[in-house]
Amino acid sequence: MELTPAAVATEHEWVRKRAPTVVPIVNKTRAELADQFGTAVDEITRDQYHDAVDAVFADGDLAVNVAALVALLRDLDVEGDYPGFVVDELLGRELAGMIAGGQPLRTLGEATFHYADVITHGDPGDAAGADDLDAALAAGFQTRLPGWNWTETESPFRSRR
Repeated sequence: MELTPAAVATEHEWVRKRAPTVVPIVNKTRAELADQFGTAVDEITRDQYHDAVDAVFADGDLAVNVAALVALLRDLDVEGDYPGFVVDELLGRELAGMIAGGQPLRTLGEATFHYADVITHGDPGDAAGADDLDAALAAGFQTRLPGWNWTETESPFRSRR
């Protein structure tokens, strides 16, 4: 794999074009997590998704790493799939964390990846990493984007000094 600025731009455009698939996964994940935690959470729109994708790819250092993981997951396939289960989970979790942002959002994105992965199923014939890629994009962007009540208020643990 060779990562050039042009290759990163190609992955950026590919991730943007996944909105029709990823946005519904984000909203389904948010709805199910909201039910689990007894809270309300806003759905996201395609425009919010596109803006967040653009923000991730505007950070060149982050963009090259995200592009690499996206490209790997898009093409990752393992005969019989099960032996590849660990590697696609590892790459998906890492991608979700990168997209989500710094701590504690990174850890939340990684944890949410596993939940999103359970509810995300690829099409027959897709590479083994394809559904993990969609789950990772959904988990990372759902964590990065506003809409959760606890992210909308000031932390009670902030130092008052």
